[in-house]
Amino acid sequence: MLDESGTTRHAGHLELDERVAARLRDRLPVVAERTVSAITGEVPAYSGALKGAMREKIEKAVRIALGTFLQLIEGAQSTDPSTPLTPALEAAYALGSGEARSGRSMDALLAAYRVGARVAWREVSTTSVRSGLAAGTVAEFAELMFAYIDELSAASVAGHADELASAGRARRRNLERLAQQLLAGEPEEILRRSAERADWPLPQTLTVVLLPRRNLRAVLALLSSHTLESGEDLPGMDPVEELAVLLVPDVHGGRRRQLTRLLPGHRAVLGPARPWHRVAASYQRATRALALGLGEPDAGPVDTEQHLAELLLSMDPEGLADLRAQALRPLASLPPATAHRLAETLRSWLLHQGRRDDVAADLFVHPQTVRYRMGKLRELYGDRLHDPATVLDLILALAVPPAPPEAATADPQVTVPPALSPTVRPRPGQRGTSHPEARP
Repeated sequence: MLDESGTTRHAGHLELDERVAARLRDRLPVVAERTVSAITGEVPAYSGALKGAMREKIEKAVRIALGTFLQLIEGAQSTDPSTPLTPALEAAYALGSGEARSGRSMDALLAAYRVGARVAWREVSTTSVRSGLAAGTVAEFAELMFAYIDELSAASVAGHADELASAGRARRRNLERLAQQLLAGEPEEILRRSAERADWPLPQTLTVVLLPRRNLRAVLALLSSHTLESGEDLPGMDPVEELAVLLVPDVHGGRRRQLTRLLPGHRAVLGPARPWHRVAASYQRATRALALGLGEPDAGPVDTEQHLAELLLSMDPEGLADLRAQALRPLASLPPATAHRLAETLRSWLLHQGRRDDVAADLFVHPQTVRYRMGKLRELYGDRLHDPATVLDLILALAVPPAPPEAATADPQVTVPPALSPTVRPRPGQRGTSHPEARP
């Protein structure tokens, strides 16, 4: 901005005598007033915007800009030839910045410059001709004046663009800070202030989505523009995980299903919808689901709403282990592989309410195998299998299937199945993972 401009270099070739320059200076207030009137009348964005003190301020800016131009043409440059122009360019830059803050577009600003240049030249040229300025000099005067206004408009455009970029960076920082505060569970009052500072409209609910950082941009482009994101310093998360968080507003019903279809990769985890200021609870559930490895590998995103039983029972791992040891104590004396197979059968039998054919289909074994195993279980448990309290303990103990033994021992009726885990837990009426049976 401080370099010598084209207007500065060429202004010295056009010299106005003091008489013409004086007349032009005398006309500056009128020129400024008519210029501002034309802008407010012809540029819709400024209609009604330039009134009172604001209008006086803009008229003064026009007078200063035109006065600077006359100073250049009069050859009043100092040692630094850009000195007279520098304040005008800085003022134009500040004008562009202020217009961006006011919400007016760059197109409106350029339109104002075009209208202003036309009206200003009409007034200046009329005065110049009436003062006896030669036609050739008037033409050169016009060329210099429009070049000068081009430089001013370029400075305003730069100020406008820089202000938008700066405001955009500031808003992104505020949104990132808001996301961090939401995940940390800050008080609602603090969250509301941060949301206002970030110009973020408050939704009814927010839903957390954990996903690989590499997929963040692609997924974010498909979501609401009010979706918040955070990819750094996630609470309770190891940085080496390279995960990011999205906070998606107002996802319910069908929209939740649509969101699930948008999430790539089996590591994506969808938390529950929660009131926006309590979204930390959604984040905590999503991170727990991720830590537990819920969902089938490579089967797409995990919706925590489909894994509530596992999540609930995992709240107290030691308590679950104690309950399991207590409920399965009758199997403790059996070989590990046999105990595991009988526990698996007992679990399916409880979930299917004793329907032998459904249990057989669930386990991919012959119904006679189910009959044999249940006979063994009745021998071990006796009448306790009909005791509601025992049945409740068994259902809770086996809701999350225990892992199979490290090494299987021979069992005349069963072979060791593939590893069971919470990722393949069948639900009532749902087929389990296929595995072969050595003999019916």
